[in-house]
Amino acid sequence: MKKTILVANIFIFCILTSFGLMANGPELSFSLERLDYGTVYTDEMPETKIDIEFSNTGTAPLLLSGVRACCGTRVLSWPREPLMPGEKGTITVEFRLAPRAQRISRTVTVTSNDTKSPTSIFRIIGQVEDRAAEPPR
Repeated sequence: MKKTILVANIFIFCILTSFGLMANGPELSFSLERLDYGTVYTDEMPETKIDIEFSNTGTAPLLLSGVRACCGTRVLSWPREPLMPGEKGTITVEFRLAPRAQRISRTVTVTSNDTKSPTSIFRIIGQVEDRAAEPPR
């Protein structure tokens, strides 16, 4: 009986300790969840080099271990040094966008030592359309 109580207490202690550690760690938070261009037209293409701002809202240093982009998107720069709690950082990306009607759907995947969410995804969305031709008079 004493062994059962001892094992149960150790088990409960381990669970409570692990929850406490998860609550006190680095946390990556983007300033915007996504960049939505809305509808843009082929004759007024938007800037395709953007800065993604984020901060460490946790209680321990945040270290990015990787930043990947997809679909013709290039990661130009990202912080390699740890960000202390409260510090901000910037990831700079550039993506190709042909001047033709298409849907914009890009993702930037960030891996870090964030204890709650080690992988974070930033989305770039929108729609490129041709301007409607003026009706004949």
